[in-house]
Amino acid sequence: MKNFIEEVTWRGMLHDVMPGTEEHLMEQMRVAYVGIDPTADSLHIGHLVGVMLLKHFQLSGHKPLALVGGATGMIGDPSGKSNERNLLDEATLRHNQEAIKGQLARFLDFTSDAPNAAELVNNYDWMKEFSFLDFIRDVGKHITVNYMMAKDSVKKRLTGETSEGMSFTEFTYQLVQGYDFLHLYRAKKCTLQMGGSDQWGNITTGTELVRRIEGGKAYALTCPLITKADGTKFGKSEGGNIWLDAERTSPYKFYQYWLNTSDVDAEKYIKIFTFLDKETIEKLIAEHNEAPHLRVLQKRLAEEITIMVHSAADLENAIAASSAFFSPSMEELKKLDEKTFLEVFDGVPQAEIAMTDLNEGLDMIAALAAKTNFLASNSDARRELKQNSISLNKEKVGEDRIITKEDLINNQFLLLQKGKKNYYVIRVK
Repeated sequence: MKNFIEEVTWRGMLHDVMPGTEEHLMEQMRVAYVGIDPTADSLHIGHLVGVMLLKHFQLSGHKPLALVGGATGMIGDPSGKSNERNLLDEATLRHNQEAIKGQLARFLDFTSDAPNAAELVNNYDWMKEFSFLDFIRDVGKHITVNYMMAKDSVKKRLTGETSEGMSFTEFTYQLVQGYDFLHLYRAKKCTLQMGGSDQWGNITTGTELVRRIEGGKAYALTCPLITKADGTKFGKSEGGNIWLDAERTSPYKFYQYWLNTSDVDAEKYIKIFTFLDKETIEKLIAEHNEAPHLRVLQKRLAEEITIMVHSAADLENAIAASSAFFSPSMEELKKLDEKTFLEVFDGVPQAEIAMTDLNEGLDMIAALAAKTNFLASNSDARRELKQNSISLNKEKVGEDRIITKEDLINNQFLLLQKGKKNYYVIRVK
């Protein structure tokens, strides 16, 4: 039996833990669960800390349960939120559950016959037949309103800046989540719930129900909420969430997100989001500190997590696309498909011109000014061309250069450059 608490502690993944948890886990194989919000058909990287906790738990010889909150997803957790969440219907929740299980299977062993094989459970399955009267009689009477009001997640909503307060539906959330723990304690011998630090109140409500109704002992463990060194929200980019689904966030953009982390964050994230051992990570940190400009930590972090979430082939494509941007020649760019090409130059100004414009050849002045507005005027275009500062498809060009269909990248793109950093994409249709 591996010491799970010791493992997550050195990785910086432990925020709070109930006394006695470490001893409890070292006695024999235990069962623990993490709740996952099923409001989308993909996990995003904000979910990954909980998933990594479950994987470390399994690697330590214990049995992990991933609980998809079908019932609680219909209510909305008030923890850390200022507004009530949109509610989902059962068909949507079932679809989301299946998609999420597929992603979890990249991390957790669901299929082996080992006693600690992971299981996916959905609290809708045991809540859907539970009548309101039965719930308030069998569960509600064991927890006082005073106890529920004392929880931070409730107090923050009631004393927050918004005057909306919180609905009775949301107020009952901690009881429903607490009952999940009680049900899993009874049905699966689950004695530990894990989650983010904002979940401590909900988790301990579950341990109280186990104690008061079953006379049993259950435990709670939380991990820190992940933050970025610059104060911006972890897991977000300008385009929104960083998803695990390749259709929502491409492997290239996923790779780039981790590659562009700061030195401080990379040192923290490589412990949390990879399974590299302590000795390997310490060597990488030392190597990085000797030559930070080489970004050894960021590169290894991005490589490990891209392979884990996507594949080795996706990583190779992401690295090729990244190098294509900085390559002095067009060979690498010509290998990129349309989607990846547009992602590489995401945020770069673009213009569209008609294919007929290339039939008889397009002169550089028109390409730079009249047809695209890359440069403000024909005179600006002439001046830059004379100063040898304009490139077409990464080759320096002069005023006499004529653009034809043979210059197209993937039969539809032209890449203009002024100097080293000012790019402009022309899409030909």
